Formats: sequence, C-alpha cells, structure tokens
Amino acid sequence: MTAPAATTTSSASTTTGHQPSRLLVPLSALLWGTQFAFLNPAIGIILVALYGASAREVGLALMAYNVSGFVSTLVVPSRADRSGDYLRPLLMCGGFTIALTTALALVSTLPFAVLALVALGGPAGVAIGLIFAHQRHTGATPAQIMRTRAVFSFAWVGGPPLAAFLMGFLGNRSILWAVAGLGVLGLGLTRVMMREHGRSPQADVAPPSGDRMAVALRRPDVLVLLAVFVSLGAAVSAAVSVTPLYVTHELGLSMEWSGVALGTCAALEIPILVSLGRLTTRFGPRRVVAAGTVLGLAYYATMTVAGGPVTLVAGQLLNAVFIATMSGVGLTLFQDVLGRPGLASSLFMNTTRVGAIVSGPVIALGGGSVLGYTGVYALCGCLVVLGSAILVLTRVGARVRTSRRAQPVGPPER
Repeated sequence: MTAPAATTTSSASTTTGHQPSRLLVPLSALLWGTQFAFLNPAIGIILVALYGASAREVGLALMAYNVSGFVSTLVVPSRADRSGDYLRPLLMCGGFTIALTTALALVSTLPFAVLALVALGGPAGVAIGLIFAHQRHTGATPAQIMRTRAVFSFAWVGGPPLAAFLMGFLGNRSILWAVAGLGVLGLGLTRVMMREHGRSPQADVAPPSGDRMAVALRRPDVLVLLAVFVSLGAAVSAAVSVTPLYVTHELGLSMEWSGVALGTCAALEIPILVSLGRLTTRFGPRRVVAAGTVLGLAYYATMTVAGGPVTLVAGQLLNAVFIATMSGVGLTLFQDVLGRPGLASSLFMNTTRVGAIVSGPVIALGGGSVLGYTGVYALCGCLVVLGSAILVLTRVGARVRTSRRAQPVGPPER
C-alpha cells in the first residue's frame, strides 16, 4: 500500500529546507536536550534524597511519570498538527518545565512530588518532538533534521556528568533550579523563534495534511513501522541497560569500563548522525535503516564473543551507527510515511518508550539463561533480525503487488 502521505508534509518542502530560524532550532534542541539530560537521570536520586522514597516507590513514581509522558506524546503533537503551529505548544512546555522544577523544589511530601511529575513532567517532555515537527513542517531536509538530532545527542554526552557535578557540589536541589533556569532561557528562545517564524514565508503554510491518528493506526505500512521500531528500540534499550552488568559479571572488568563504552558510543553518534543525513538524501531512509540493522546485528554478535575491554570499546562504533540510524533516520522515515509531522514524531518517540518496556522481559529472559548477561545480547540480535525481516519482507511484498497491478489484464493486442 502506498501511503498518501508519501508526498510528505506540506508545500513548505518546496522551500528546499531554508528555514528562517536555521540556528535557532538547533540551539533550542540543545537547551531542551540539556534540560532532559539534567533532570531525567536525577529524578530517582531526587525522590530518594528529598522525599525519602523507597526503591519500590521510586519505581512506581517513574512508571507513572513515563505513562504520563506516553499519553502526552500522543496527544500534544497530534493536536498541534491541526493548526500547523508547533511553537506555541513548545512555549507551554517551557512553562510546564519551570512549574515542575519549582514544585519539586518546594513540596515536602512524596505524593505531591509524584503528582507534579505526572501532571507537569509528562506534558513538558514532548518538547523535542515538537521541535522536530516544526522543522519538518517548515521544509527542513532529512539532513537538517538529523543535524538537530545530533545536537540533542551532544547535550546527552555532557549533561549527566555536569548534573552530577552540580548535585555533588551545590546539593541535590541545585539541579532543579538549574533546569528551571534553562527553562526560562528556552521560553525566551521560543518567543524569538515565534517572532522569526511569523516574519517568514513559511508562516502562511497550511496545516499539514494526512491521516489522523485513528486512521493512521489502521494503515498496514504504519503498523509495520511501529513493529519494526519497537523491536529495534527494545534491542537498544536492553543492551544499554545491561552493559554495566555485562561488563562486571561477564567480562570481569570494573564498572568504569561500562561508562567508557557508553560514553564512547554517545560521542560517536554525533558525527555519525551528521553523515547519515547525506546518505539518507542519496539512498533513501529505508535502505539506510536496513544497512544500520546489519551493523547492529554485527555489534550484538561481537558482544557475545567479546573477551576484554578492547573488543568492548571498539565494538561501540558498530553500536553507534546502529543507534544513530534508528534514532535519526527512523524519525525521518516516520515523517515520510505520515503526512502529519507532529503525529509522526509522537508515534516514533513512543516506539522508544514501548521498546523500553519490552526490554525488561528481554533482560530477564536473556540474563536468566545459561549464557548469563551475554544471552541478553543474543536476544537483542534476534530482535534486530525480526525488525529487519519485517521491514524487508513488507517492502518486497509491496513491490510484488505493484508489479502485478502494472501487468496487462487481457490478451495483448495483435
């Protein structure tokens, strides 16, 4: 089935991607990425240190927070598609962020902290999806979107270590006020983006066309994409989560080597994302995703036979290409298939969330096998094979159906 949205987003695409806020959008992604990189890894520590939460209570709070994020990611960008305005909701996300951090800093009981996470944290977390949707709607090319994604990844390279430094030097509450300060900067930058966008030719572009969520989720090509990226996302999430256990229990190395491996992978993702933008323009997102899954499978196979730190760290090049392909090219593939950039971003982001949920049983099953934590990487390889097989087989099936429809029905004319 050929998606009606394959003609893509809007007449803004004829602008060849020259956006009025070419520098403002990446800067916004950097600010929002830093906010997430500061706050998300620190939520558990904040709940324990400030409110005395137990491990069980932390787990339940994070589950409620993630459910709120899941629902908000489906609702907010999709509603923004109706007007084609993604900056006004982004402004509201900045307000939610400031309100969240202020509430966490001032409330004194755990129930109120969890209520703040659910009511304010979930809506605030949709900001980066709105940025990508705004880029697409205003005519950005895949290469430009992936450069913005690289900026977002850069924030995650330096954000967690800087957050740990602030909390260790200035106390746990300091990270909340730091995020609030970044939120204020984000609000100001969004106002500048709104003013610049209002002056640009793209301000008069009609809202994006395409199927709404209820219709899109019944389309076979959309269901295939969801299945593929949930499978790939589960592999990535399981592998990242199990790395410290694999390093210490299976390789017999110190915990620091897991940090070296994950940090190397994160740093390599940035230049790879920039390079993938050019490759996607030349070969198309489906071919690039298929090639990325091959390298992902090679990485998981390497980890099942790794014997020391050299193989562990060297293998991160394969892992970085795979993750960059899934996170960067995958987003543009969803935007190509779905005519509504907000809906595309929300569905893509939620495949990562669902993949993280699926990764739990993968870790339990693989880690409990005779292979130990090495078995998790073996199962991750199986997930990659499953996802790539679905992608390839459905593509082949679509070509066969197209060729059959193109064949003449009656006998050839004499």
